[in-house]
Amino acid sequence: MNRRAWLAVTALLALTAACGPAEGPGVDDTVPGDDAVHYVALGDSYTAAPGTGEPVGTPRGCGRSDNNYPRLLADRLAPESFTDVSCGGATTEHLTAPQRTPDGTNPPQLDAVTPKTTLVTVGIGGNDVGFVELANRCASAAEESLRCSDAVAGGDGTLNAKVEAVATKVSGVLDAIEAKAPDARVVVVGYPTILPEDPTVCDELLIDPADLSSLREGLELLNHVLQQQASAHGAEFADTATGTEEHHVCAAEDSRWIEALESTTGAAPLHPTARGEQAMADAVLAVLRGR
Repeated sequence: MNRRAWLAVTALLALTAACGPAEGPGVDDTVPGDDAVHYVALGDSYTAAPGTGEPVGTPRGCGRSDNNYPRLLADRLAPESFTDVSCGGATTEHLTAPQRTPDGTNPPQLDAVTPKTTLVTVGIGGNDVGFVELANRCASAAEESLRCSDAVAGGDGTLNAKVEAVATKVSGVLDAIEAKAPDARVVVVGYPTILPEDPTVCDELLIDPADLSSLREGLELLNHVLQQQASAHGAEFADTATGTEEHHVCAAEDSRWIEALESTTGAAPLHPTARGEQAMADAVLAVLRGR
């Protein structure tokens, strides 16, 4: 299905939503028969969502959940075909190269994209920067009353420099997707809000407030870079940070959609919970509906 057909689908979805919900779950989100969707999901652990549901797919070492945002989105869109090749630990390199996992090897993710593909979502870049590893390092430093500021602010090889380097890598990924599926609608999926705007309210992460602020600024910069690259390549950007702003890792447990350093829900530490994955799915669906 080409971009013109997608615009027609978007208009139909918007009209359906304006007229009120249809009967039955997800009926208003399905795509009409002649405009069959062939959906491929690419990404890292924020896409695979280990621990948020039952493990599915192969290799098992990727940690894909049956409750991740691509599957939640597929439930709403009812695509004619759906392929989820996301994998925990993936970097931009693993879009074009195999990825070894603790339990099997994931083929290059872009192998799943073909000329018949009409929709691609891609959530990648965080592991190129090493955000989770850096947060853990900052937490370890805090236990010894130290800071990790040298690693998160200023200079080559630090957080901001790594984020800026992601731009070129993501640009290459989007070029490769377009080359394989020139008529596909491509949505770059940003990262949710992990850390609070006010670092002093965080009891879950015993990290120096200045380091927390630098980490949050780095995440905001990454989302900005991803949005810029999406725009430059004629793709769309799904903002998952706004909808999760009040549900960060330091929120009260009953409203936390990002898991803490010690998981209480089964989701991977510092990753979205099942509710967080639902929020990400909602953000992508809003883009597809043209909202």
